[in-house]
Amino acid sequence: MSKTSRRHFLKSAVAISVPYFVPSHVLGGAGRSGANDQIQIGVIGCGIRGKYLISNMSQAGRVVSLCDCSLSRIDSVRAPRGEFTKPLSQFASTDAGSCSTYQDYRKMLDHEKLDAVIIAAPDHHHVLAAVLACQAGMDVYCEKPLSLTIGEGRALVDTVKRYERVLQVGSQQRTMAVNRFACKFIRDGGLGKISHVEMRNYPSPMRDTSLPAERIPDDLDWNTFLGPTPLRAHNRKLWVKEEFHVGKLLWRGWDLYREYSGHLMANWGAHAVDMVQYALGADETGPVEVWLEKGKLAPSNADEWIEKTPPIGSISDKQKDLIRFCPVTMRYANGIELQFRPGIKDIVFHGERGKLFMKRNDYRTEPEGLAPPPDKSEQERWKGKGHVARPHIENWLECIKSRKTPNAPVEAGHRTVTVCHLGNIVRELGHRLKWHPHEEQFVDDDQANSLLDRNRRAGFELPT
Repeated sequence: MSKTSRRHFLKSAVAISVPYFVPSHVLGGAGRSGANDQIQIGVIGCGIRGKYLISNMSQAGRVVSLCDCSLSRIDSVRAPRGEFTKPLSQFASTDAGSCSTYQDYRKMLDHEKLDAVIIAAPDHHHVLAAVLACQAGMDVYCEKPLSLTIGEGRALVDTVKRYERVLQVGSQQRTMAVNRFACKFIRDGGLGKISHVEMRNYPSPMRDTSLPAERIPDDLDWNTFLGPTPLRAHNRKLWVKEEFHVGKLLWRGWDLYREYSGHLMANWGAHAVDMVQYALGADETGPVEVWLEKGKLAPSNADEWIEKTPPIGSISDKQKDLIRFCPVTMRYANGIELQFRPGIKDIVFHGERGKLFMKRNDYRTEPEGLAPPPDKSEQERWKGKGHVARPHIENWLECIKSRKTPNAPVEAGHRTVTVCHLGNIVRELGHRLKWHPHEEQFVDDDQANSLLDRNRRAGFELPT
């Protein structure tokens, strides 16, 4: 589409007349000078994360199209600042703008002539939306975890390479200077030979989605929400997070269930595992063996996550469900073990010279002084400003223009979430697994290999 016709399209798109809480330069609007020199972006998924990413957009990008299966979600992007769950007070409200709107991203990607898309939809939509965007000639920012299965993740990597697209995974710690330094320090031998790494024991998803049937809201495209997963009755708790609570925290909705997510093992685990993969220089490989530490399985493992995953009703159900919290160990070909352990908060790298404790935007060593202290000026850049994702998005936009590899490329994102999937699969099967990271197959285990991918519902197949 030429710049002239794109400008004409923006003028004829749906008007957004209510101010909402993002920078004025971000949303497309008729008559604004220089808009066509910016990267034209569509956003798939207008929930909390989608709104947050829009709010983190830099001057280089402009959102011109919005997509969500719920029209009310799209309207919430236009809401006054008070309706944001986590207000970003440094941003001013935008003036009137215009964006096209869709409830089905397949239609958006068919009809819109975009430069790029941001994918903040639920996990079970990530790969299909990204594959279709790449085939349409668009670059992609995809929230982590990158995939729902190992098989579809590899399909996405192949597609990105085939169409020479720029895909940035939303693992923003790869852009944080403090984390980048700590990972390089480990890769360069600062701790000496690494023996093992400890990290949090993230729980796996539940298999049972026995929520009662409810009437489908008039403004919801329930079929599109379900996407490649099997048809099932509607229940608001499955797709809405921000209006329900478990303890003090928001209900996690679809994120709790295997059909739609890898739960916290893949969601939060993807951040921590990504730092481990990066620090170990394993961005193109992974573990070779995975097993459960059943001797360390106890009800207290589940109690640690009582506010993040729903408590189980009966004692018998809790015992049956406890495997989701079983500690997991993985071994890499070089002998390094990755241990998911109850009670661990930071990522702990154990080396010949000492330990490095890493978390977001911070690290420390034992003994103290083993590595230079974190750069406080860099730490402050990421604190209290509500734009943790902004430099990561800026890196993506810069790479769209330069065609360079972004900080969190698709292969690294795929390898990271593969580790998370391995943890979920070993808990599902309950027996030791041998993994071939080059072939991306389990060794002599047909049962495990049957879990590498899943059947997809008609209309939501991955194109070949």
